[in-house]
Amino acid sequence: MTETGTKPASAPILLIEDEPGVMAYVQAVLERNGYRVVGVESGADALRLLASGDFHGVVSDMRTPGGVDGAQVYAWIATHRPELASRIVFITGDVANDETVTILQRTGAPCVEKPFRVRQFLSVIEKTMGSAT
Repeated sequence: MTETGTKPASAPILLIEDEPGVMAYVQAVLERNGYRVVGVESGADALRLLASGDFHGVVSDMRTPGGVDGAQVYAWIATHRPELASRIVFITGDVANDETVTILQRTGAPCVEKPFRVRQFLSVIEKTMGSAT
C-alpha cells in the first residue's frame, strides 16, 4: 500500500469488454502507457476475478454479455471491494440511453464515450487511478 492507502499501480487493471477490437485497442493503450491489464469479456467473469484477485482499478463497458452488466459490477465492487469503487471507469457507446445516464449519475464514476481518443481516455484513467509510473 502507498501512503494514500491505494494499491501501487503494479497491480493490473481489470478490463471488461466484450468486443474483441475494443478490448485489443484499450489493452494496447493501457499497456503502452505502463499499466498491466487483465481482460475479460463478461461481467460474470470479472466478478469471479474480483472475488479473489488484486486489482489497481477497473475499466468496464456498460453493456456486457453473461447477465452481469457494468452497473452490476459496480454495485458488487461497492459492497465487496469498496476500495475499488473510486477507481472504476466506464466505457460505452450508449451515453444517450436514459438508463446509462441514471447509472452514471448514481455511481459518480467517470465515463468515456466510444469511440474515444487515446489522450482523452488516458487522461480519465490517470485522474481516476493515477499514472502507471
